[in-house]
Amino acid sequence: MRRTSASIGPGDLDTPPPLDLPTPSGALDAPAARRNAAPLLAVLRAVLPATGTVLEVGSGTGQHAAAFAAALTPRLWLPTEVDDDRRSSVALWAALTPPDTRPLPARALDAAASSQTWPISRADNIRAMVSSNVIHIAPWEVAHGLIAGAAHWLEPGDPLILYGPFHRDGRVTSDGNAAFDAELRRRDPRCGIRDLEREVVPAAEAAGMRLDTLHPMPANNLAAVFRRT
Repeated sequence: MRRTSASIGPGDLDTPPPLDLPTPSGALDAPAARRNAAPLLAVLRAVLPATGTVLEVGSGTGQHAAAFAAALTPRLWLPTEVDDDRRSSVALWAALTPPDTRPLPARALDAAASSQTWPISRADNIRAMVSSNVIHIAPWEVAHGLIAGAAHWLEPGDPLILYGPFHRDGRVTSDGNAAFDAELRRRDPRCGIRDLEREVVPAAEAAGMRLDTLHPMPANNLAAVFRRT
């Protein structure tokens, strides 16, 4: 595993369109999605295959889907969400981009379900998976299912990118993350910031995924890139 920073060129830290626009009527807006889109996009440009479909698990508001689909063509971006309202928000953000650079229509996907039942097929040509700020706000079964899904649907060498806060080998990485973790566990004891070395990496290795690179991100977050072995 290598710890690295994505190569960031001129303009890479500008807010990517359409996140520089006001929130469309009826859509959801996560300020963090606007803030972290540029550095995460720089990582994606560095690690994604040049072609194929990127499966986003847990698209949330749809802001990343709209921005990344437009910025990463000719790749296709396939958003998914288990929540109806969030899938509607994905469509509203996508409508702000030109039709030929929009993400594909969002599909209903429960990452905790068996990967063989996911609403995708080999014809979708999934060459990468991305999940941002998901595994700490959901039960561990979701993280486990997401990793199993990556092992099932990706080809050898293809990446799974997990973005968000992590504990590191039993250590809390910041006071802010400690407070956030405590609040998550207070709301739902099944949730909380995951330990990269003690929880996520062992689960990934058991499924046939290896940790390839770690990219430091703003606000004490990481982009962890796993590859199918």
